Amino acid sequence: MEQEQVQGKLYDGQLLRRLAFYLKPYRKQVAATVVLLTIHSLLESVGPILTAIAIDRYLIQRAPAAWEGISQLSLLLLGVSVLILLAEFGQAILMQWTGQRAMFALRRDLMAQLHRLDIAYFDKHPVGRLVTRVTSDVETLNELFSSGLVAILGDAIMLTWLLGVLFWMSPGLTAILLAVTPLVYLATMRFRAQVSASYRRIRLAVARINAFLSEHISGIAVLQAFNREEAARQDFAAINREHMVAFKQSVFAYGWFYPVVEFLSMVAFAAILVYGGWQVPQGTLSLGVLIAFFQFALRFFRPIQDLSEKYNILQSATAASERIFELLDNVPIIAAPAHPAPVPEDLTIVFDHVWFAYTNENWVLRDVSFSIAPGEAIAIVGHTGAGKTTITNLLLRFYDVQRGQISIGGVNIQHFDPLELRRRFAIVLQDPYLFTGTIGSNISLDTPGIDEAKLTAAAAQVNLLDFIEKLPGRFQEPILERGANLSTGQKQLVSFARALVHEPKILILDEATSSVETDTEILIREAQKRLLRGRTSISIAHRLSTIQNADRIFAFHKGQLREAGSHAELIQQRGLYWKLFQLQYQEL
Repeated sequence: MEQEQVQGKLYDGQLLRRLAFYLKPYRKQVAATVVLLTIHSLLESVGPILTAIAIDRYLIQRAPAAWEGISQLSLLLLGVSVLILLAEFGQAILMQWTGQRAMFALRRDLMAQLHRLDIAYFDKHPVGRLVTRVTSDVETLNELFSSGLVAILGDAIMLTWLLGVLFWMSPGLTAILLAVTPLVYLATMRFRAQVSASYRRIRLAVARINAFLSEHISGIAVLQAFNREEAARQDFAAINREHMVAFKQSVFAYGWFYPVVEFLSMVAFAAILVYGGWQVPQGTLSLGVLIAFFQFALRFFRPIQDLSEKYNILQSATAASERIFELLDNVPIIAAPAHPAPVPEDLTIVFDHVWFAYTNENWVLRDVSFSIAPGEAIAIVGHTGAGKTTITNLLLRFYDVQRGQISIGGVNIQHFDPLELRRRFAIVLQDPYLFTGTIGSNISLDTPGIDEAKLTAAAAQVNLLDFIEKLPGRFQEPILERGANLSTGQKQLVSFARALVHEPKILILDEATSSVETDTEILIREAQKRLLRGRTSISIAHRLSTIQNADRIFAFHKGQLREAGSHAELIQQRGLYWKLFQLQYQEL
């Protein structure tokens, strides 16, 4: 959560340049918005000037054509108001359109980056925090692009123009107006400090809420099974209270800031009224100019208030952009070399003195060496933590080894493009993951070239077709999130069909039958005899009954390959595999 506490600078040139990159394709729209903002500021000054003319020329002097003159000024003011309306509408549409386009591109880049990042990155970063990057942080930037940036530019242009007009109208009255500016500045600095601190706490609380929700919704079954609902509610209440307290702090800051600025502006207006009321009778200042000055002065403090508020938007946006670009700047370690080698037809797998640790030198694999011939059926067994799943993670190059090497066809797999390497594999996990969609889309994963005929063939091979044929929508039958409307065995069969329809050269089964009932396991075992013919397979299993027909069985213990051979050979050795076999079948 350290990054959530980043406050962000008011101005960071490098970050702003990178953000400008997303606005570059729409520079014409941005330029048009600036033009409209300038026009809007100029038109805003027309109303008070027309008021001064109407009072001094037609009302006080009682000119013969006063009614006609005032009518003309009123029509002119109406026309100016229409132009102001059009300018505001145009700039709002342009910046909202531009902001949404820029944020669309940024979200697209973030999603593409998440797909590129190594599995190790997700081991260290909670899902809720990554969701915050793509949602809350991008929305903060969207607020800057679509409204905050426009408001800052508009207020800056308006404030500069107003100061010029006020000095032109009356330097003395302008000096009185500016006399309270230091007090407004002090109030603004205090306001910024309070709101910045509260916003930082709000960001941290939002990130914690997202992480908590992601974790506890995914694990809702465990919560309910162990009656942890009340404890989870209390934990969430504590995090939620942090967010509420932080938000109340910002509400308090806004609560006192606007009344204080309003009070100071009233003090300035009172002083202007006293000074102007003394000058008007002496003829050094006209009544129309005094009233027009009041109208301008009312507009003078509004941009200051808005800029104070938008300061926090800018600061939050720089902090959000820093976190977003930190994610985008992560360079994947598992990447294709500059000149990747083609994956050979010979898919002989060789582990050559492989050492691997997920962290530091806490070795999960220790000096592991073996080879797997094309078409060979290999099974890997061992106690929990022996390094079985790590073997397949390294083979798919989700991680890179620290020592030794893994080769396919005599070529180090680090010389391949990971995408091309993984095309040769398909994997069935112990906990099958299904996406929201249909059964057909979950099997094909929308891979081009997989039509319904291939889906039917794959489903038939894993004994899933009978179940699909009974569904109203067949392959178009909707699947809920994580396959909630299917049984565990049905989800596993879908996962099997998914692996097979992609026609892999090497099939990895990671505890693929450990979570299915006996009947389903029998169906899968019957299908495996046909499916594995002519295809290399690596099966990780706790149920030794599922791998007794493997060509070779690798028995791992504490990260080391202790035994290798067929089921009969390992039973005769009376070693590690024999002990595992005894543990499972001691009752029989």
